[in-house]
Amino acid sequence: MKNLTNILYLLVISLLVLGSVIVFSASSSVSISKGYDLSMFFTSHAWKVLVAFILMIVFSYIPYTIYLKWSKFLLFGSIVLLVLTLLVGWGTKGAVRWLVIGGIKFQPSELARLILIVHIAGMVFKKGVKIKSFKNGLVYPLFWIFAIALLVFLQPNVSMSVIIVLTSFTVLYVGGARLNQLASILFTLGVIGGSMMLMISHSRQRIFDFINSVVNGGEINHQVLQSKIAMGSGGLFGVGFGASRQSDLFLPESFGDFIFSILGEETGFLGACCVLLIYLAIFVIGLIIAKRNKDGYAQLLAFGLTFNLALSAFINIAVVTGIIPTTGITLPFISFGGTSLWLSAVSIGIIVNIGLDTHKRRIMRLATG
Repeated sequence: MKNLTNILYLLVISLLVLGSVIVFSASSSVSISKGYDLSMFFTSHAWKVLVAFILMIVFSYIPYTIYLKWSKFLLFGSIVLLVLTLLVGWGTKGAVRWLVIGGIKFQPSELARLILIVHIAGMVFKKGVKIKSFKNGLVYPLFWIFAIALLVFLQPNVSMSVIIVLTSFTVLYVGGARLNQLASILFTLGVIGGSMMLMISHSRQRIFDFINSVVNGGEINHQVLQSKIAMGSGGLFGVGFGASRQSDLFLPESFGDFIFSILGEETGFLGACCVLLIYLAIFVIGLIIAKRNKDGYAQLLAFGLTFNLALSAFINIAVVTGIIPTTGITLPFISFGGTSLWLSAVSIGIIVNIGLDTHKRRIMRLATG
């Protein structure tokens, strides 16, 4: 197990380093166009990567059992932050998703997503077999899931609310909830949520653009078109680091949500496949760590955090390649940003701590014969 946690560290660090390189390459032209120094965005990203690395190490030494006691209080705090975001938050393009704290933009929905996983894992563990009953078990975690998802949806941040619901429902299913109950609730929620999405202008436009691309051919939007051009230009081996053409103001969000396309352009098909394999390896290692720990809470927590990271990566890459409508989900450990990067690192730290706990218990069993 110790070897697995070390491998997990190395995989995440490799993504952090690769992401920093791509951010520098993809942001240089934007920095110059805005009148900044060539490395302005890279410098901003670099210190956030350092903080993320420190958070990953620190949380790997915090006993995961602490969260079982404090998760409800943390969840209340995240709800307060989400309400404050709706009231006094900072936004752009019609969405209010950030709080500015000490000059730093912070996205409370990312924090709420992490804390909700921690809390749901604890609730399912405590309920035990009662989670199979809607009235005596399932209704309680559903309350928190819908409360958080609704507050995030109202920002509006549709894609994040969808990830919150999907991740939470998956944890509920793994924890023993009945599939037929979850499926019927999810279907009802999908109908209601879909209707509400059509009431939000930018969500409606993205859905219609996607449907039109499927029915009539063509690309979803200019951003996806430029993204595909970037990845296609990379060929098998890529054009090389710093040689991207699409990052020269052709591709919007080139170092943010669409950074995977620049990665594909500069490292080629092989480089993109390597990154996909790294995400797959992180997912598999997370599942192994969850499986080998004998504590039910640790199993659910490690699974939930691992699934959340994998789902975020999948959705981001699916958007970049035009498989699903455009969303605002970042690529874990690689995209430019702060909140998502930091909380992804915290998730890995918690998973590592669960793995180390398994290792310690095994040593103790061997020592006692």
